[in-house]
Amino acid sequence: MVQSSCCRRIARLFGWRGGGSGGAGAVSGVGDGLLWHMELKPHASGDFSIAVVQANSSLEDQGQVLTSPFGTYVGVFDGHGGPEASRFVNTRLFGHLQKFASEQGGLSAEVMRKAFAATEEEFLHLVKHSWIKRPQIASVGSCCLVGAITNDMIYVANLGDSRAVLGRRAANGRSVVAERLSSDHNVAVEEVRKELTEMHPDDSHIVVYTRGVWRIKGIIQVSRSIGDVYLKRPDFCRDPLFQQIVCPIPLKRPVMTAEPTIQVRGLKPNDLFLIFASDGLWEQLNDEDAVEIVFKNPRAGIAKRLVKAALNVAAKKREMRYDDIKKIDRGIRRHFHDDITAIVIYLDHCHADSSKLNSSLVDCTNAPIDIFSMTADES
Repeated sequence: MVQSSCCRRIARLFGWRGGGSGGAGAVSGVGDGLLWHMELKPHASGDFSIAVVQANSSLEDQGQVLTSPFGTYVGVFDGHGGPEASRFVNTRLFGHLQKFASEQGGLSAEVMRKAFAATEEEFLHLVKHSWIKRPQIASVGSCCLVGAITNDMIYVANLGDSRAVLGRRAANGRSVVAERLSSDHNVAVEEVRKELTEMHPDDSHIVVYTRGVWRIKGIIQVSRSIGDVYLKRPDFCRDPLFQQIVCPIPLKRPVMTAEPTIQVRGLKPNDLFLIFASDGLWEQLNDEDAVEIVFKNPRAGIAKRLVKAALNVAAKKREMRYDDIKKIDRGIRRHFHDDITAIVIYLDHCHADSSKLNSSLVDCTNAPIDIFSMTADES
């Protein structure tokens, strides 16, 4: 797989001996052919679990965890308009993070900005050289949520509306508190609409309420992403052929950006776990419900439990049961819920002495590129 080769390149860069994609405990969902999960695997400061459910005809979510004794990297990449952008980011972004961190002596907010910018520039280069033969490539994009846990710090960088939420033990010691570590770049949020309006004072239609939701130019809900070149490059949009094939909307200036918001936070003794998930999960569960589920249930398969909880909520909204939804084919299933990726990272011993760990070990775990294709190959 392409992702595996990316992880091998990262491993060679640092002289690490690599693990594989998926790994022990990675299985398709029993009774739901569009659900995949990995029960539990170790990372430098605890355990982690992943689950993904596919709703689109082609899975547009991609999820990735890179672990080493020096830190843990988490990526949730939620594509829109097609799977091309999220798959591209899944093969590039971690490599850029490792490269810039190596060059600058460690991870920092600036390193994360550079990695996002380099990934955006590479995707733009791809679009420039292929849009005439593959017009759709200019109109696909991906939300990007990246977390890095290293040296008792957590770094979270985000484009779009995937979300990172920390679960920390409450002062009473018996309950859990949710703390959001990312910002939603979605025009459903009033602050985001205000930001866009202030940036485009001469455009009364920069944000339009259409088909029951707010959208930028009546097209898209998220304001930051990798890709979506047709909404970022006015020079493209002025090309008559581009207007004819891809997008007829003329732009005076970009209406989207690839500049991430970044939060840096020191880890504390009461920090218990992190949830990284695409908006498909957060459309069904709020932050508090999600951390309660993780706090009150066993670790093994906890990400799958989160995804199933979201699917049960989606089913109830349609006066159905999850058993009914899991019988629906991909594509049609998108009318009931979005693709969902959930990654749970437990924080057991963030203060451990990494020098005592085997510095040659690295493991890269990737969710499937497409669950339907994977299960079809297995059958």
